[in-house]
Amino acid sequence: MRRLMPFLIVAYLLAYIDRANLGIAKLQMQGDLDFTDDTIGLGAGIFFIGYFILEIPGSLIVEQFSARKWFARIMISWGLVATLTGCIATQRQFYIARFLLGAAEAGFFPGVIVYLSHWFRDEDRTRAKAWFMVTQPLSVVVGLPLARWILENVHWLGLSGWRWVFLLEGAPSIVLGVAALFYLTDRPQEARWLPEDEKAWLIAELKREEIEKAQTGRVGIFDAFRYPQTLLLAAVYFLIVTGNQAILFFLPSITNNMKAMSVTWRTVVTVLPYLCSVAGILLNGFSSGRSGERRWHNAIPILLAAVGLACAILAGDHLALVILFFCLVGFSFQAYLPVFWTLPAAFLSKSAAATAIGTINSVGNLGGFAGPYLFGYLKTATGRYETGLWFLTGCMLVAGLLATQIRVGKHHEKNA
Repeated sequence: MRRLMPFLIVAYLLAYIDRANLGIAKLQMQGDLDFTDDTIGLGAGIFFIGYFILEIPGSLIVEQFSARKWFARIMISWGLVATLTGCIATQRQFYIARFLLGAAEAGFFPGVIVYLSHWFRDEDRTRAKAWFMVTQPLSVVVGLPLARWILENVHWLGLSGWRWVFLLEGAPSIVLGVAALFYLTDRPQEARWLPEDEKAWLIAELKREEIEKAQTGRVGIFDAFRYPQTLLLAAVYFLIVTGNQAILFFLPSITNNMKAMSVTWRTVVTVLPYLCSVAGILLNGFSSGRSGERRWHNAIPILLAAVGLACAILAGDHLALVILFFCLVGFSFQAYLPVFWTLPAAFLSKSAAATAIGTINSVGNLGGFAGPYLFGYLKTATGRYETGLWFLTGCMLVAGLLATQIRVGKHHEKNA
């Protein structure tokens, strides 16, 4: 935990900042490049097309070859693309940059999920993943104020602030990618930094789990597609990512319209839901880890997010209530993550688990294309954010209802 998790958290923090800083950069970029909300939504979504293509191969590379080398390649390439996004001048270049950023980052998130299964027992995995998943909202808490400060204050060499958002926030990923080659270790057998008795115990525990799961026969690549829970999890993830990604990219714009508030307070309101999300992920992840229950620790937070978003829309012009309900959405809309990503490795093993993780993440993240694009389209077509928000509410509601149907093996069925 002490050796691996801080590095992985920082890496994912940088990845998510490089992905999400478009939400702030767009506030100036749209005026400079004459981009509509529709254009920004499509560009935000195109990221996930590139992401989709390389997800499953990326997961299998981590399972069968070297996670250390694969993570280094990913971090260096996404850092380069993120930095070069600050040099775009046309709509076509914007779309190409977003596609390449998705292709460069593909395989990192599912690769880490597979990688953690090489180091943590099933009962410890939810806690480890809770710390890793908390990076998503934390990246917004750290990244949005930083991006906003760069946007307003950095205009070196006569370049607009939005260009420096990409240039300055992309470069650290390149440095960390090089460091990964020297710092990360692929498997416990290679860990010189572990005492021999601890190493032997961990290897034995993981081997025992692997044998138990192998006895079910779910170890091959095609076993992942034959098991119905894989398709169910992919559908749930698609719908919730559709809602989450649109909120991520357009919440800064929604709060930017709160003209009665200062820029500082608008930034605070944008960040508050993600501070709540940090608490939601940790509390739900640790609760599931203690109880062993999985199904309702997935479904309830997603349904709660749908309720919170509906209430935020209905609150209308009551600013305090809107902020309160967005905080409820923030607390719940990512709380399912550490529990959700323990499930593939709970019912599958080896290449089957890696394939399932890659499949669920790639199919699910197509929602990252659908959400921002449809939200931007609805905003452009109607001139109102509420239409898109009702669409997102529906996606979250259906995702939560589907999550109530999750079943994972006899042990988890008994707990559920």
